[in-house]
Amino acid sequence: MAEKRNIFLIGPMGAGKSTIGRHLAQQLHMQFHDTDQEIEKRTGADIAWVFDVEGEAGFRVREETVIDDLTQEQGIVLATGGGSILSKENRNHLSARGIVVYLETTIDKQFARTQRDKRRPLLQTEEPRGVLESLAAERNPLYDEIADYSVKTDDQSAKAVANQIIDQLGF
Repeated sequence: MAEKRNIFLIGPMGAGKSTIGRHLAQQLHMQFHDTDQEIEKRTGADIAWVFDVEGEAGFRVREETVIDDLTQEQGIVLATGGGSILSKENRNHLSARGIVVYLETTIDKQFARTQRDKRRPLLQTEEPRGVLESLAAERNPLYDEIADYSVKTDDQSAKAVANQIIDQLGF
């Protein structure tokens, strides 16, 4: 592979972006990054703390900076946060600087995968399923808008999804 192309994983929380991204990076001998982990590394605090102190708006500003920085690298696999596509700037950077793969999942799978996860500030509510449904209504069209490829993750292991992506991309 003469030119190392970036692979950017988008999709809702619980789709498996981080887990699948690690498998992809390992199999393709590429560097893996996760936007949430990068934000935590740069702030020295966890995402929930950033949300508490700066609100979602402050978090999104940090996320834009991280995505702008990381998408300028070459030969990386990047797992983005579920809401990163809300920013037009992020959508532009992702679609212009790499191959965008939308990891699709159902609300039922998302709920099952995230219901005990206390590290997801948007789901710390009485009605997490309702939140997931409303996020899907808002975000799914944006995922579709910038995706070069889409892969359903519900009934496959992370390794199987990674292999499917590699096959689709012809790597």
